[in-house]
Order: sequence, then structure tokens, then C-alpha cells
Amino acid sequence: MKKIQMVDLKSQYEKIKDTVNSSIQEVLDTNTYINGPEVHKFQKMLEEYLDVKHVIPCANGTDALQIAMMGLGLKPGDEVITADFTFAATVETIALLQLTPVLVDVDMYNMNINIEAIRKAITPKTKAIIPVHLFGRAANMEAIMQIANEHNLFVIEDNAQAIGASCKFSDGTKKKAGTIGQVGATSFFPSKNLGCYGDGGAIFTNDDDLAHTLRGIVNHGMYVRYHHDVVGVNSRLDSIQAAVLNAKLPLLDTYSKARQDAARKYSAAFEGHKNIVAPNICDVCDCHVFHQYTLRIIDADRNGLMDYLLSKEIPCAIYYPIPLHSQKAYLDSRYKEEDFPVTNQLVQEVLSLPMHTELDDEQIKFITDSVLEFLK
Repeated sequence: MKKIQMVDLKSQYEKIKDTVNSSIQEVLDTNTYINGPEVHKFQKMLEEYLDVKHVIPCANGTDALQIAMMGLGLKPGDEVITADFTFAATVETIALLQLTPVLVDVDMYNMNINIEAIRKAITPKTKAIIPVHLFGRAANMEAIMQIANEHNLFVIEDNAQAIGASCKFSDGTKKKAGTIGQVGATSFFPSKNLGCYGDGGAIFTNDDDLAHTLRGIVNHGMYVRYHHDVVGVNSRLDSIQAAVLNAKLPLLDTYSKARQDAARKYSAAFEGHKNIVAPNICDVCDCHVFHQYTLRIIDADRNGLMDYLLSKEIPCAIYYPIPLHSQKAYLDSRYKEEDFPVTNQLVQEVLSLPMHTELDDEQIKFITDSVLEFLK
């Protein structure tokens, strides 16, 4: 059995090596390192894949979130509601812009932002909601958009973990995660489902005017060189990273299927176990593309299981061990522990197993057998 990786980028690269290398070599040969043809090609390909009018590439996923909020014209003191159980980049960008983060609890079933918690958190100062499509599972965007429309709020989708996932609506229509709110943001960090070999990100919108503003912001506020029309930043996807993404994007649905297949095999092995709650897998849509395969370990020693797996050279991780409302940088007297019962429970129970496109049956069996052996 080959060595198990949390994310096996090397084996994935070996399968697309010729395409990646030739694309990178073309960038090197043409010396078009910033906003070159590979970037424009990727932008158009991703617009077509997502069925969205505008993709604005940028330097990373955190920038994508910040620029999205800048483009919407949010002002210091405006309240932005987001999930307590996620990576810090989401709340970090809110705070950096001197907006007021409003953290709310998540849903136990899907670990995404809780709909009723959103409703309860809305005040006259609320201007936006940032749902995070956590671990690759699309949030309940139909309910979120209904709330946003009722209260005239912006929706900024944090799609860093769920590119390729679809949201199915009650009328039967489907839309890609990240394309439903006013604006969406994603990351192309190497370990993402669509990852480059450095940093990268993108912003999505169907709003022509917003897209125009965003294109200026990412390039120092310029539309014409040395004419600064808006306050901007320096956040551009470089051509080499775009070349890598151009090699991978046509394979994204194949990658998603490989992750879903691995998830099904994991869940089949764990079915019915009294100490394991496995993620639900939908067979009628692509609402979950499994950026992470995350278990809940209940009435058992989660930390002991983690140590046991690591002792057998099975990588695993806790995403996330500390709620955002408990992080030193984001402590706030507004937050009460009783407002976050699900998040506080999840941080004690979650454990993510290896998940990537190169997992094979022998590895999955070894991983699942080891989990079950500890929890027998």
C-alpha cells in the first residue's frame, strides 16, 4: 500500500504532468507573468463552468472575500452575519474592513450556518450575510436568499471549500455554489478541490456594475494605467498559477466524483456504528463535493482516536478545534456560550480523514478498519 496522504497532490500531478508542464513552459517562453493569456483563458473557462457572467481572478481566497465586501460598498460599523464554525479568514476580512462581525451558530446536520440563527441576529445595522459552504457541502442558499431578500441584505458566498458543488432549489433548478448571492469568493490554495501550486483566488458575480468595480479594486483601483478611480489593492492571479488551473479545471467534475466515491466507501464502512456520525451523501445532486470528509465521534475518545490513527501513519485533522467566538482576536462581550451549542459540541467531536482524488480501495479499507478497531 502506498503511503497515505491527507491530500495527495503529487499523485494527482503525475497524471496531468505533461499538460501542466507545457502550460507553465508557455508562460515562461512568452514572459507574460501577470494578466497574461493563461489568466484570461482561465477566467473565461471558469465563467462557462459556473454559468456566471463574471469571474474576477485575484491573488488568494482571503483577498477575494475582502474585495467582494469592498466592492459592495460596506461601511465601518455595518454588521455582517457569518458562521462561528469555520476558518478564520471569513471573520478576519470583516474585521479588517472595520465592519462588525456577527457570529452565529451552525446546523448540526450539515455544519453550515443555521438559518434561524441568521434570523435572530438581524438588526437595523445588518447589511450582509456570509454563508460558508463548509467542507464542500452547499449551504441552504434558498432559505438564505429568502431572508436576504426580506431584509434587503447582500449575500457574499464563501465558496473556498465547495467549488463544483450545486445548490438545488425547490422549483427543481440548480445553481453552482458561489453564483447565487450578489457575489461569491473562492480560493485556489493547493489543497482545495480546484487548487493551483501556490496562492490564488477568484470572485464571481452576475452583476455587471459590481464586476466593473471589482476589476478596478483588484488592480490598484485602475481601469486605465495610472488613473485610480476607486480605492484598490494589489491582488492578481499570476499566469503560472492560471496555467495550472487551466490544466485542472476540465477535470474538476471528475475530481468531485472521485471524492464522492471515496466518501461513499467511507460511510458504508461506518454505517450504523454507535460512535460515528458520518456525513450525509446525496444521490440526486452534487450538493457535497467533499473538500473534507468529516466525522463526528460521539460518546468516545475523539482525541485518542486521532492519536491512534497518527500512530499508524494515517493523517487526520480537527477542523476546527476552537470556535471563532473563543479566539482571542474575536472575543466580544456580545457573544454568550449558550448562543453556540452546536459549534461548541462540534469542536469536541469532529475529525477529518484523508480525502482527495487519489485515494484507493486498499487505503480506504486500512483507514476505516483502523477507525473501527479503535472504537470497537
